[in-house]
Amino acid sequence: MATLADIGLAAAINILSALIFLLLFAILRIQPFNDRVYFPKWYLKGVRSSPVNSGAFVSKIMNLDFRSYVRFLNWMPDALKMPEPELIDHAGLDSAVYLRIYLIGLKIFGPIALLSWSILVPVNWTSDGLQLAKLRNVTSSNIDKLSISNVERGSDRFWAHLVMAYAFTFWTCYVLMKEYEKIAAMRLSFLQSEKRRADQFTVLVRNVPPDSDESISENVQHFFLVNHPDHYLTHQVVYNANELAKLVEDKKKMQNWLDYYQLKYTRNKEQRPRMGFLGLWGKKVDAMDHYTAEIEKLSEQIMEERKRIKKDDKSVMPAAFVSFKTRWGAAVCAQTQQTKNPTEWLTEWAPEAREMYWPNLAMPYVSLTVRRFVMHIAFFFLTFFFIIPIAFVQSLASIEGIEKSAPFLSPIVKNKLMKSLIQGFLPGIVLKLFLIFLPTILMIMSKFEGFISISSLERRAAFRYYIFNLVNVFLGSVITGSAFEQLDSFLKQSANDIPRTVGVAIPIKATFFITYIMVDGWAGVAGEIFRLKPLVIFHLKNFFFVKTEKDREEAMDPGQIDFYATEPRIQLYFLLGLVYAPVTPVLLPFIIFFFGFAYLVFRHQIINVYNQKYESAGAFWPDVHGRIISALIISQILLLGLMSTKGKVQSTPFLLVLAILTFGFHRFCKGRYESAFVINPLQEAMIKDTLERAREPNLNLKGFLQNAYVHPVFKDEEDSDEEGLIEDSDDEDCVVVQTKRQRSRRTTVASSNASRGSSQSTPFNQLDLGKGKPET
Repeated sequence: MATLADIGLAAAINILSALIFLLLFAILRIQPFNDRVYFPKWYLKGVRSSPVNSGAFVSKIMNLDFRSYVRFLNWMPDALKMPEPELIDHAGLDSAVYLRIYLIGLKIFGPIALLSWSILVPVNWTSDGLQLAKLRNVTSSNIDKLSISNVERGSDRFWAHLVMAYAFTFWTCYVLMKEYEKIAAMRLSFLQSEKRRADQFTVLVRNVPPDSDESISENVQHFFLVNHPDHYLTHQVVYNANELAKLVEDKKKMQNWLDYYQLKYTRNKEQRPRMGFLGLWGKKVDAMDHYTAEIEKLSEQIMEERKRIKKDDKSVMPAAFVSFKTRWGAAVCAQTQQTKNPTEWLTEWAPEAREMYWPNLAMPYVSLTVRRFVMHIAFFFLTFFFIIPIAFVQSLASIEGIEKSAPFLSPIVKNKLMKSLIQGFLPGIVLKLFLIFLPTILMIMSKFEGFISISSLERRAAFRYYIFNLVNVFLGSVITGSAFEQLDSFLKQSANDIPRTVGVAIPIKATFFITYIMVDGWAGVAGEIFRLKPLVIFHLKNFFFVKTEKDREEAMDPGQIDFYATEPRIQLYFLLGLVYAPVTPVLLPFIIFFFGFAYLVFRHQIINVYNQKYESAGAFWPDVHGRIISALIISQILLLGLMSTKGKVQSTPFLLVLAILTFGFHRFCKGRYESAFVINPLQEAMIKDTLERAREPNLNLKGFLQNAYVHPVFKDEEDSDEEGLIEDSDDEDCVVVQTKRQRSRRTTVASSNASRGSSQSTPFNQLDLGKGKPET
């Protein structure tokens, strides 16, 4: 069990690590040759030029202005200067809403920490519960004197914790309601002022029913001309181009190697570069000739695959991107059921083109349910079996556990410094290492489920990461820690005393979470701003592959906010803060420091580094709100269980009522504000359409939309429109629907009329759907 000395050593190590990262960042960021690593966003916007293009050779590599070294901490106030409206214009609403999560943490836990330390800490410190617990051989440390563990069983002092639980809940709900209201207004304002985008006019249609007389494209065109005659504009069918995408990607890799060897040859023209098998051994061949031949071979395969996709009806998926003349028309289609069969002609808003995850569009819609069921089972087993490494991590937090499992380490762990290092630092860093690949695994699982947009992939992976943290990192650490540490006590005492021991032991795990917060939230965030991996990769690419300024821009890796990896981590801190606020307030300052430090670092990164791949206008906020509410309810339930073990069963109704009120507040917010994040109001769409028609009466919307959702592997084809990749109606104002089925029916009717001598009738299938009158 970690003591104050152990926590002090862990704090010293993590603060020192964070300071080293920050110092290295502050020095490296002002060096000219690192400018593209630490300011890539400004290069992508075209407002910053490279300092290595002018001046003496030494000044291109090293900053010789010693005054800049004196001002090396200026990045901190600079990160706070940009106002939020300017930040939204600069980086998007998603980035601004993400930063507000850290601000919410400060708003919630600042006043809570003040109340906890002014009321609960004195109540806990002046009690004598742990003195009595020592008589029952329950392990504890001097940190626990600041926690609820030190309050005697059955004491009236527990009413202070109950009152504070109500105060914490009401304050948290107030902050969340104000933020929900603010962010909902920001989203509607952002959408109203946003520039014209293809996804505002486009709907994704899936499960298009097969028709023996019509192709998928003809079926889609016919359906929307009939059912949306005044608003349908054009459509683009979905192709299964996954094999073609693989060939294109292989060609890009080969081209990179060819560029590398060509650059190598330009530096030494006396000898052409040669290579063996995999570039290592075997018969040596001319490297440039080899990759040139491979690229030509792949180019031929790409052309053949493109031709096959265009001719093969099986390559066309039963789905299409349908574009409308107005945002209003698209909103009506996306938010209504199209037919009496709810499993056909399924419509949803098309994701922004740049956030499409194209490989999953080729998945049959009927297979998605099975895929998601399989992933639910896989995630259950992943979560269940991860308890094993969690239990191992918790064993590191106990010197007794280490001595029992590895007796040969006994002389080492008895050393005072090593003991503090093991108990105060090692468990947090080991847990961090165990979790390092988890977000990637969860993202792969989300891709297997078939989500078609990057935002939906990230939101599903974030949800599972949050559940994993809740079950394994939080509950797993508490259960394995408390139960295993007190196992001997359980075996030696009566059954009536076991609930008391569990009630005392649960708050003791706060010391483990303090060490984890320092490793992940302090040193980890400082490592984020240092950008060691992008720094190394950029200079390797710059040395081996870069020939032109365009190559240098491609070598930059600005990265982005990985929502699926970072947001669940923030939610863990919300959970820890809300759970331990009435139990062990000593943990709160560590959490507050994390939120403040992370806000500063990520604000700097968003302004200068990150370049988001897509913009969802803060659509993820309902998930964030819901997880904070769930953390609040979990904290109330755990406090209820803890109070019952402390002889305060009469507090149970009060805490149950508090949990019910919290859930009711969540339902209120969901009904009041969530619609702004899932539905596009028709009124807003009509207003924007009207303003656009007034400002741009001659806008060629079809030209703007018809290529928007062409698969990226087709976009380098110059004649894509002529080759049949774009499907649209022939005339916007007057469209006659003629399909294979209708032509067949017209022939039958005509022959029947001829036999009866009645050639004057007009067939119904020649109706002009644009004007509702028979065609003459």
